[in-house]
Amino acid sequence: MNLSELSISELRILKDQITQMLKDREQQEQVKAREQILAIAQSAGISLQDLLGAQIRDKNSATKTKVAVRYRHPIDTALQWTGRGRQPKWVQEWVASGQSLDAIHV
Repeated sequence: MNLSELSISELRILKDQITQMLKDREQQEQVKAREQILAIAQSAGISLQDLLGAQIRDKNSATKTKVAVRYRHPIDTALQWTGRGRQPKWVQEWVASGQSLDAIHV
């Protein structure tokens, strides 16, 4: 196939086909590799859990640790902020009024 003879639209179509083919092949290779790894572990009498130890995580049951609240509104205690990310509006207003963050630190 001589690519220099193809039009731009034909080249784009070919590019999309190649991209899709690469994704499909990579997925097939991963499935094959996974099957080979499982077969080797089973033939050695080792469970995959034992083989990988704590590295295996079920994505659906992965637990995220909650960050402790560091700042709490003095009047409305439902307004809280961990100190991470953007400051909530109530914190911005608190600081703009001349108050210190230390005054609402938990």
